[in-house]
Formats: sequence, C-alpha cells, structure tokens
Amino acid sequence: MLVFAAASAASGPGPRVQALRAQQNALASRLRGATLDLYALDARLGSARAKLAELLNEAVQLRLQQRQLAMQISATKRTLTISQKHLGANLRLMYEQGETDPIAVILGAESLTEAVSTIDGLKRVTDQSSRFVHASLLAQRRLQVLRSSLATHRARIASAVTAAARTTRSLAAAQADRLSFISGLRAKQQLAASQVQQLEAAVHRAEVKSQTLTAAAAASGPVPVVTGDPTPAPAAAPASGGRTLVVSATGYSLPGHTATGLPVAFGVVAVDPTVIPLGTRLTIPGYGEGVAADVGSGIRGAMIDLWFPSVAQAYAWGRRTVTITLH
Repeated sequence: MLVFAAASAASGPGPRVQALRAQQNALASRLRGATLDLYALDARLGSARAKLAELLNEAVQLRLQQRQLAMQISATKRTLTISQKHLGANLRLMYEQGETDPIAVILGAESLTEAVSTIDGLKRVTDQSSRFVHASLLAQRRLQVLRSSLATHRARIASAVTAAARTTRSLAAAQADRLSFISGLRAKQQLAASQVQQLEAAVHRAEVKSQTLTAAAAASGPVPVVTGDPTPAPAAAPASGGRTLVVSATGYSLPGHTATGLPVAFGVVAVDPTVIPLGTRLTIPGYGEGVAADVGSGIRGAMIDLWFPSVAQAYAWGRRTVTITLH
C-alpha cells in the first residue's frame, strides 16, 4: 500500500513553507506596529517624566516660599508686638504727664516755647505709634492672604504630582509590556525562520528522492494492462493552463509521511510516477489543488489517491472518475 502522507508544496517549497512565510510576514507587520507603539509610549513617558520633574521642582520652590513666608510672618508679629509696646509706653508717658489736652498743656506750661514743645512731642509720639501699629497690621493681613494662597497652590501641585507620578508608572508598565511583546514576536520570527529552513531542506531531500523514484519506476518497464481495469486510459489532449488526464481518484485518510518524507497535509496526491511525475501540480475538480507527492504499489496507470484530513471526508469522496489538469 502507500506510504501515506502530507501535502507537498503547490510550487517550490510547499504550502506549509508558504504558510510559515505568511506567518513571518504577519509577525513582521505586528512587530512594526508594536515598535511604533513603543516609540509613541517612549515619547509620552519622556514627557510625563519631564512634567513630573517640573512639578516636583515647583513643589520644592513652594516649600521654600512657605518657609520664607513663615519667617516674614514671625518677624511681622515681633514688629507688631514691639509697636504695641511702644504705644503702651507712650500712652503711659502721656498719662504720667497728666493732662494731654492742648489748652491744659499751654496753661500749665511756664513758657510758650515749653507748651509748643510738649504738644509737638506728644503728637510725634502718637503719630509714630499709630504708623507702627497700622503698618504691622497691614503686613500681617497681607502675609496671611499670601500664606493661604500658597497653601492652595501647594495642594494643587501635590495633586498634580500624584497624578503625574501615576501616569508615569502606567506608561512605564505599558512600555515594559510592549518590550516583552516585541521580544516574544522576535522569538516567534526566529522560530518561523528556523522551521522554514528545515522544511526547505526536507523539500530538497524529497525532490531528490522523487527523482530517484521516478527514474526507478521508469526503469522497471511499461505498465502492464489489466483486463477489466476500471481506470480509463490517459488523455493526452492539451487544455488551457496544462494538459488534462482522465483518472480514477480514490479518497484516503491516514497519518504519516509521503514516500519522499514530507509530513502529511491536505493536497497530497499519490500517483504512478511513470504517468504523473512526482512534484507535478494538479487541479482536481471537487478537490482543488494538489501535488503529486506520494506513490503506492496499488497505484498503477491512470489512478490517483487523494488525502483528506478525516475518514468521513475520504468516505464522502469515495472513488470517482475525474478529469484532472496537470501543470
């Protein structure tokens, strides 16, 4: 019986090699897309890190401003305390000197010069104390407003720093994930390339073996004619795209390898190599494209066996006469 098996190539290295190459192309496309994603993530991560550094620096500056403001508030409080003490001392002085009414001062003075001097002194003391207190109070209010503004600003910066840090961590995680994904794609690419090389080597060995089998079959002499053989004779009439041949086609489904050593797959056709050379592409109505990739002791003349992935499909095909096209 046959050494059953898998499909060889429709042309060149075979469908499986073509599938692997298509997979390589798809992997290359995904790798290009993933690389572009990585570039975009890297740019966004750089911007996020720069923004985070800017916010952290702004937070440091705000802390310095708050320290300076605290020192100014403390100094203003001390000034206010001193001004209040001066005012108290001046009021006490005025009290100790008795009447502070200008008429009383004039009447109690021994001379006009003394009266004017006393009134001027009291006015200067009072004005100076009022200015100290007024300036201190204004400075304290202004610093309190500034402190409240800085506290609000600092709270906003702290919130922005937290958000920027979260964004940075998220982008860094996405970047690491994308790098891992790219690494996996590259590993798959290398594996696919290795599989392509192995399959191409197997196909080359199969071609050499098929040539040997064809030569051996040709050397064995003409095919004997079997009386009552249901298989029709080969048709030599040419057709568009290749010559046609009427054959008896039987379906089968068995695991294994072809006579040339290729793995089993849909599209394998077992033939008599003296009628259909191994490696010939075939178009089979109702089956599709195939390749002459196997031989068998029970296949003589215009007969072919078609491989199916399941026994049910092989039974459904059964045995039928079809006109195939050889390319």
